[in-house]
Formats: sequence, C-alpha cells, structure tokens
Amino acid sequence: MDRDDYRFIVLGSGIAGLYFSLKVADQGKVAILTKKHRAESNTNYAQGGIAAATGPDDSVEQHIKDTCAAGVGLCRAEAVQTILTEGPARIRDLIELGMQFSRRQSAVPGEKEWDLGMEGGHSRRRILHAQDITGKEIERALLAAISRHPNIEIYENYFAIDLITSRSLRLEEPDRCHGLHVLDIEERRVLTLGAQAVVIATGGCGKAYLYTTNPDIATGDGVAMAWRAGVPVTNMEFIQFHPTCLYHPQAKTFLISEAIRGDGGIIKNLKGHPFMDSYPLKSLERRDVVARAIDQEMKRKGSECVYLDITHKPAPFLMNRFPHIYQTCLRYGIDITKESIPIVPAAHYQCGGIRTDTEGLTDLPGLLAIGEAACTGLHGANRLASNSLLEALVVAHRAAERLRELPLQDPHPNLAPWADAPNPDKEEGVVIRHDWNEIRRVMWDYVGIVRTRRRLERARKRIRHLQDEIQEFYRQARLTPDLLELRNLVTVADLIVQASLTRPESRGLHYILDHPQTDPEWSRRETLLIRGRPPSWTSIACSPGSGTA
Repeated sequence: MDRDDYRFIVLGSGIAGLYFSLKVADQGKVAILTKKHRAESNTNYAQGGIAAATGPDDSVEQHIKDTCAAGVGLCRAEAVQTILTEGPARIRDLIELGMQFSRRQSAVPGEKEWDLGMEGGHSRRRILHAQDITGKEIERALLAAISRHPNIEIYENYFAIDLITSRSLRLEEPDRCHGLHVLDIEERRVLTLGAQAVVIATGGCGKAYLYTTNPDIATGDGVAMAWRAGVPVTNMEFIQFHPTCLYHPQAKTFLISEAIRGDGGIIKNLKGHPFMDSYPLKSLERRDVVARAIDQEMKRKGSECVYLDITHKPAPFLMNRFPHIYQTCLRYGIDITKESIPIVPAAHYQCGGIRTDTEGLTDLPGLLAIGEAACTGLHGANRLASNSLLEALVVAHRAAERLRELPLQDPHPNLAPWADAPNPDKEEGVVIRHDWNEIRRVMWDYVGIVRTRRRLERARKRIRHLQDEIQEFYRQARLTPDLLELRNLVTVADLIVQASLTRPESRGLHYILDHPQTDPEWSRRETLLIRGRPPSWTSIACSPGSGTA
C-alpha cells in the first residue's frame, strides 16, 4: 500500500464508508481500510430497513415529528430537517446503484409499489426493506459499485491504531489531521499513512456490553481514536438497547427485527400475558420504552427472557416476509409460525459519538466522521427505528459535496514513523480475554438499561482501574488486533460512564433511578467530553415539537 497515493482514507466498510467513497472518488483516489473482511460491518447485519417519507400517506413533516418524539427533546433542529428532507433523494441514489427493495402488488393491476414496513415509534409505514436482510443487500449493491470504480481500493485486515495530528508531530501550527498509523495484520507491521482527509466510518461499540446484537467488530475504534486525538465526543450516555434479541444458549447476537412487532408481533411474559398492553402503543412503543418494560418484567418475575408472539399471522406470510429470521430460528428449534420467540434486550446502537455537523466535519480539520461513530444530533436521546441507515447516506453524500469546496492540504512531508517497539514475543491472550469479559460484565451490570448513581460510580472506579492496567499492558505486549480492540473498548466504556454521570436526569435511553423524571432545563443540553477537561454540556437548537416525556 502506497502511503502517498491516496487523497482520502476511509476507515470502515459499512454503508457510510462505502457510499462516501463512491461519492468522493471523482475527486481523487480513495483507500478503504477494514480490520476484517470488506462485508463484515454493522450494516451487513441490519434487518429492518431504511426509514424515509416515500409513502402516499406520509410526509417529511410527519417523519420529523416522529423522530423528535423518539429523541425526547434532544434532536438538533438542523440535523433533523436536513437529513429527513434529503433522505428520499439518497434512497433514489441507492436504487440507481443497484439496491433492490422489496415490492408488493399495488391497487393498480399489473403495477407494484414499495412494500413499506412499520416499526416502533413510527406513525406511518415508511420502512423500505429487502425482506429481512436489508443490510446484506445494501452491502452487496455498494460493494458491486465499488468494484467497478477505478479510483477506489479496499484493503482488508488493516487495523487503524491512532491518528497523526499536528499536535502529535509537535508542529507549530493549528492542529489538524495528517494521517494515521495502521497495523497490517497479515504482515504484522505498522504502516504510517498520510492523506488529505481521513474519514472515520467504523460503526458503534456494542461489544462493550455482555449482550449485544452487534458483530464482534463493534468495539468503538473510531470514537476511541478521535478521543485520543482530542476531538470532542458527545451524548455517549445514550446507548440503545434493542428489545428483541433472540434468547438461546447457542445463538450469538441474533437480532429479531423490529419489523415483526410492526407486522403485529406481541410481547408476552412467561405466562403468555401481553404485559405491554398497558402502554398507549402496546408492543409498538419506541425501543427505550419497550426495553425498560421487558427489563422490569424480567426482574419482577425472575425470568431470563420474555416472548415475542406472531403465530397469529399466516405461516406463508411469515416465511416470505422474514425468511432469514424464520430459517435462523428454525435452526435453533423454534418455528416462529407455531411458537413464540424467546427474547431479551441487548445493546444495539450508539446514539452519541464523535461530534460532527451534517457534513461529517469534526473539530479537527482533515478528519471527518460519518455513520454510527458520529453524532450529528439526529437521534437525540433515542434513535427512531431505521433512521440510522438514512443518516449514513445523507451525511456521507453531504460530506463528499463539502470536500469539493474545502481547501484540503497535503499531509506533512515528514510523518513520524511508528515509535512504539513492544516486545514482539509477548502475547498473552488470557489477559486480553479476562479484561474484555470484565469490561462487558461491568457495563452490563452497572451501565445498562436501568442505572443508579451508585452503580455508575462503581463502574467508573473499575473501568478506570482497568484502563490503567490495559495501558501498561499495551506498552509492553505484542501489537495484535485483540489488544487494539481491548484498548479501544475500555476507552469507550469510560466515555459512556462519564457521560452517564454528567446527565442529572432520565431521558430517552438514559434511565437513572436516582432521577427518574426528565429535567426541562436539560432538553437542550448535550453532554460534552473533551480529553483533558472535566465533563460538561453544551446548548443546542432543538427541533420544534420535541417531546419531553
């Protein structure tokens, strides 16, 4: 890989990184780095779909209203208006690139229309999907388009370590990003790469928790790198727990799509009672409400799971609408056409992240962040289902367009090579596994769906102690992907704890028993974390009509 041959280096091969690369490739050569296989991303595992106001009874205004209600008074006005307004155009772009959304027979004989799905928190059917494997179809379409473009190269098994900045180079100039250090996993060597712009599209941090719907790659790498470079991070207390993850001893992180609830699935307890019926929207309440209700029911009954029942729907409908879920559950001995699905909540989506605007720009010139790793403010305190893929498309497009106007600088001609020289023979997998498991258990027990100040303080002490141990170990041990992930994981865990202790109220995904009500004064405040400074908050312009309940 030629360190000076690429204008843009993109970290991550999900929808945000791939779509951005396609949009920016006419401006110069693009290198996409992914720490595993090119199709291994959170996008690839997305089942539900993309929310956009495309239906005849829908409107952008209604989509905005639903998004703000889910965000509980914390959605940034500009982000909501921009992303949801421009969303339908980006959907058309995706279709032109070869994306195949599911269709159904329309009222007009011989014609078909989009098969729009319904999910929790939405007031209209607006979820475009490809059966229940939307993410896989998106990856297929984008990777096919990438393979046809001469200006884009994908490098698999390259793990980004740290950003190279003016400050890290000790240059007497305003701080900016010049490039990064990267571990070539197969060759076991560290490369020093320069670029005019580095784009973080590394996804979220679900693996910080014991139970998650995310793949193993979701270790918060981009957020941790940006944090170490001094880039502000915001709203990390808002970790969305998906209420319906398959509960089975042999199943690993398998998500049961929210679309099943949208199509009539009912959440029940062990005795078959639909305990969500006491809520206004019943089983179709937004995710934070459903996850807390399930958590409360499990604790109240002492049960390990609850159930999602859709057996009242015709078997052919279920097998055609949810083929992936049907076949996967069947493999574990569960026939969803005849029996209820055992489910538990699991960490699912990171609503906070690297602070950006709607063009992906961070506070560090030369560094952009898009997708789940970034926080545009669209989601507020709780992501509305299926808004994330739309956000990735719109912000990636706007970032590419913005880079046409920015005067990008060449990286510094004398980038410092990798300075660390760890012992090449010292590799202790048992230490890494132990620390990884302890982080995930601490986060699940103390920083989960329902929190208390005492639990958060306990988590902070333990995570800080682990940070010190891991940093010392990192300086001495052989550089491996597992060690890099552990280092990033403990960093992001600490950021989540810090942000959670900073917000003195319950709002959306952050529910703390010490302060169970929302505080109106905090409806316009985002938590703000900057390295070397105490945690604080910043005021934002919220979208009108945002809820406070």
